[in-house]
Formats: sequence, structure tokens, C-alpha cells
Amino acid sequence: MLRLRGNSPATVDEKGRLKLPSSFKAELETFAQGEGGGALRHYLTSLDGRSARLYPLPVWEAIEARLAALPATNPAKRRFLEVTAYYGSEVEPDAQGRFVIPPILREAAQLTGEVALLGQMDHLALWNKAGFERRMAAEPLSVEDLAQLADLGI
Repeated sequence: MLRLRGNSPATVDEKGRLKLPSSFKAELETFAQGEGGGALRHYLTSLDGRSARLYPLPVWEAIEARLAALPATNPAKRRFLEVTAYYGSEVEPDAQGRFVIPPILREAAQLTGEVALLGQMDHLALWNKAGFERRMAAEPLSVEDLAQLADLGI
């Protein structure tokens, strides 16, 4: 089971490369060993152009399998696939453990310089650091959020 958690500040260099911090890199490598070893490919995409999501390919393929069970006429499925395909691409780390963020996603989400890299259990979320901090201030965890989580036993 994949357990990506916590925050690791990182930097996207001038060539659009993100170097994974060692804690996340180690967890992804352990996951790859469980998936048969070798270099693990990833799917890098966005749901809204404001941030990026880095999924190990087996995790993304499980999402695709659930989507495949939905009718092709389902409008939410169509919109989800359109946006994730528009921003998405398969990526693989280079020898130094860096991922290249495609320009379309890098520009839309303003992923240059300092970024916030957040573990989200089965994927990593990547945000422009200043933009994420503004979002956290504007959209704090609310009483309603906590009530919904309590209803789920969390």
C-alpha cells in the first residue's frame, strides 16, 4: 500500500524539472518494488489547472478502470477525462530522480521556483507555494468539513 504523507518543500528549476524529496522518492521506489520492480512510470495531470497531481501509473490505471465501468455518455466522466488528458502526460524520473513538468501544466499552475509538494496518500499534489498558502488562508478547514469527516468516522 502506498502511503504518501506530509509536506516537502521543493523547487521546480528553470527547465521545468521537479526533484522529488528523498522521503517521497523512497516511498515510490518501495511501491515500485511491490509492483514488480523496475522504474515506475507516473501520470502527471491536473483537475483544474491550479495544481498538479503525480500518480504512480498503477494508481492512475485503477482510476481509469473505475471510469471505464461508467457509460461513455456520463457527462462527469467526459469532463474528467477531457481535463486530465489536456493537462496530463506519462512521466518517468530521470537518473537524478527529477520529473519534467510539461509546459502547459507548468504555466497553468504557475509551477516554477518554490512549490509545495504534499503527500495525498496515493498520489502527490504539487502547488505553487505562494498560491497554496493564499488558498489555505482563504479556504480553511471548516466546522462543516470536520462534521462530514466525523460522519465518516474520522
